[in-house]
Amino acid sequence: MGFAAFEFLFAEPHYRTQSEPQEKTQANTLNTPKLQTLILLTEMQKLKFLVPISRCLHRNGFVRSFSALPSYTQPDYLQEEEVLVEGRANSRKAILNRPSSLNAVTASMAARLNRLYESWEENSDIGFVMMKGGSQGAFCSGTDVVALYRLLNEGKTEECKAFFESLYKFVYVLGTYLKPHVAIMDGVVMGGGAGISLPGMFRVVTDKTVFSSPEVQIGFHPDVGASYYLSRLPGYLGEYLALTGEKINGAEMMACGLATHYSLKEKLPWIEERLGSLITDDRSVIESSLAQYGSLVYPDGTSVLHEIKKIDSYFCYDTVEEIVEALENKAAESGDKWYATVLNKIKEASPLSLKVTLQSIREGRFQTLDQCLAREYRTSLKFISNKISNDFSEGVRARLVDKDFAPKWGPPKLDDVSDDMVASFFAPLGEVEPELNLPVSVREPDV
Repeated sequence: MGFAAFEFLFAEPHYRTQSEPQEKTQANTLNTPKLQTLILLTEMQKLKFLVPISRCLHRNGFVRSFSALPSYTQPDYLQEEEVLVEGRANSRKAILNRPSSLNAVTASMAARLNRLYESWEENSDIGFVMMKGGSQGAFCSGTDVVALYRLLNEGKTEECKAFFESLYKFVYVLGTYLKPHVAIMDGVVMGGGAGISLPGMFRVVTDKTVFSSPEVQIGFHPDVGASYYLSRLPGYLGEYLALTGEKINGAEMMACGLATHYSLKEKLPWIEERLGSLITDDRSVIESSLAQYGSLVYPDGTSVLHEIKKIDSYFCYDTVEEIVEALENKAAESGDKWYATVLNKIKEASPLSLKVTLQSIREGRFQTLDQCLAREYRTSLKFISNKISNDFSEGVRARLVDKDFAPKWGPPKLDDVSDDMVASFFAPLGEVEPELNLPVSVREPDV
């Protein structure tokens, strides 16, 4: 599971598949078993991919074609189960399909998304692309950190590195995508789930959307492009969300610029049907269609955005120690419960993660998306190496595996985290370890 297992954060937590990106999609209208078998055998011979006939015919009689996509941990047919594809005349839709883990992203999912999106971008018959979650309660709960934790325990560090490389490359592809992209972010959107959607052109949220970046609670850092989009929020809201892991809803995402459109959840089928009928690559036509079913919305009276002056006053400091001290002084002086609540959230997190995260957000303000991803890649590899600290493995163990919610952070206090220790998470990887190689010269030649 990914961040879906954060029970302390979330108490509540049949698609037709058209899988081959370079083939024109088609619906199977033939219902006799003999004809189905004949078509299926033809498709398999054409693609040279052998799959048991009974498995394909079991899927309500739909013919499936298969993409030969690379996988670090799973065979191709399981990749296709985790990322389904729905094809229309002029568009494609990627459907994240791991409902048991609220669609947490695995290595094989990241690899498949890369291949699908790259092939769709090259296909002149496809005008635009969409992404959604396949489960009712979630868009995506982030990266599957429990799977990473288990790989690390098995000594498979290289597989973890390959996962981060593949995932970050997908985020860069999405952030520089040549075609309009629509992410339907209904339900839980946590950590990496935001990273695989926010860089796109259109971000649709609903009355059921819940966003958060709780990485510091598991001894990690907000990654997958988080230092880019969080650093660009109004004032010091990005620092506040990153250091506290606080949740915000769809209306708040609209207000602070994380989302482009808001709709009631019940209208999503209409939006998807409308978009599916479009024959266009014109962003203005897509935007008009989204606005047709959109709603004007404002944060309610309890929204944290109404505390933006407080947030700017206390999260503007240069160090985490200064932020905590200022909050403690004000909490003692005013008796306002807001300050105590914020302090408790910060003090539950890994001290090392807090310091690394603050510096990451601050550096992200002056960097491009590719620079943020390259730096986050270094930091992620340093966290999973367990050479400087074991906080990532310990945080996942305490929060998501054993669920004793009593992580033993190392170092245990902010004062024990030295400047040199923090700086090491941002230092180049060195000659032995290659840096993240993004295709900037190809996708952004003017840069």
